[in-house]
Amino acid sequence: MIRTVFAGLVALVLAFPAAAAVEIKEVTSPGGIKAWLVEEHSIPFTALEIRFQGGSSLDAPGKRGAINLMTALIEEGAGDLDSQGFAKAREALAAEFTFDVYDDALSVSAKFLTENRGESVALLRSALTETRFDQDAIDRVRAQVVSIIQSDEKDPERMAGRGFDRLAYGEHPYASSRNGTLESIAALTRADMFAARDRVIARDRLFVSAVGDITADELGKLLDELVGGLPATGAPMPPRADFALQGGVTVIDFASPQSVVVFGHSGIKRDDPDFFAAFVLNHIMGGTGFASRLMNEVREKRGLTYGVGTYLVPMDLAETWQGSVQSANEKVAEAIGVIRDEWAKAATQGVSESELTAAKTYLTGAYPLRFDGNGPIADILVGMQMQGLPIDYVVNRNAYIEAVTLDDVKRVAARLMHPEGLRFVVVGQPAGLVATE
Repeated sequence: MIRTVFAGLVALVLAFPAAAAVEIKEVTSPGGIKAWLVEEHSIPFTALEIRFQGGSSLDAPGKRGAINLMTALIEEGAGDLDSQGFAKAREALAAEFTFDVYDDALSVSAKFLTENRGESVALLRSALTETRFDQDAIDRVRAQVVSIIQSDEKDPERMAGRGFDRLAYGEHPYASSRNGTLESIAALTRADMFAARDRVIARDRLFVSAVGDITADELGKLLDELVGGLPATGAPMPPRADFALQGGVTVIDFASPQSVVVFGHSGIKRDDPDFFAAFVLNHIMGGTGFASRLMNEVREKRGLTYGVGTYLVPMDLAETWQGSVQSANEKVAEAIGVIRDEWAKAATQGVSESELTAAKTYLTGAYPLRFDGNGPIADILVGMQMQGLPIDYVVNRNAYIEAVTLDDVKRVAARLMHPEGLRFVVVGQPAGLVATE
């Protein structure tokens, strides 16, 4: 019965009318742990988001893939509960826990009913602090990761992305898959799992947000109970990546009727004063929808692809401006030429007033739609903290977009866009395309 009730509550999850309606409070627990909170008491459940900065980049030397494997094992048994016992306990509480790891963060997402808050938090705490890492669970999950690695080795999109990363980041953890290799995964032991957990799950890299039926005092007590007992410090953060990418073309031979391409060059930091102008410019060049320059030139006018897009990637330790496209082997060389030409045109000529207006209209209009539930809001808030954004960012964000001028975009295009610096990593058998490495 309780599971049915929770499902109904999730379906009714809070939808704020606009980002400006979100009232964010900073909470400090009695033990000194900080979090951001949005109270919403109309529905008796809470969404909790926890991030540990560093993520898979904190893998110890020679242990690539350890943090990824460890993260997948967190809910495979804790305390006196084995894997099945933990799953049954979570289901009995109608709680939801999700554990994920990325290059820069390990994330813990939780949803729980108000009536079961104490029991849900206790169960989640045991997962973080009393993880069992039973050998049978390790072997089973390791086999799943091996299958993913083997699949990625035959996936042209994964091959292109990883090829780009290797060229861009050299020996940095960013250059390799967080899954590890077949060799590194095979060598990982149970002791490595405990060591990996302690490298990343620590209070000195902790960010927390909560949205829902919980007060500031209740959240403070919850934080001390849930994460107050974690190790004070984890492994040192890796250094910044030495960005080594040079312009040109890399071809990775792969038998397929079409080629997959990942392209890009250096990007811009999230805290750079020009970031919003770059954000708007990226939308104009290759952002969402069919109105971007590259979609118009590469797809609509020439029929060289079904889709092409670009995206800013401001990671913690490196910044890139990337894009991707897929095209028939006999057309991909032309597609790459068009992308280069449009990149050069924007760098020297900027964009039009109508393009700027359309981009600003879309970006400001779409932003409030992200705030469509407790979970998404909690995710946004914890992301803001990790990026060092102020607590009033959600109120002012659209104003930052509106403030971008045509001169700003032209100046930033000249500053950031380097057509000669674009590296194209092509996976396929492209006709008439000469590799330059």
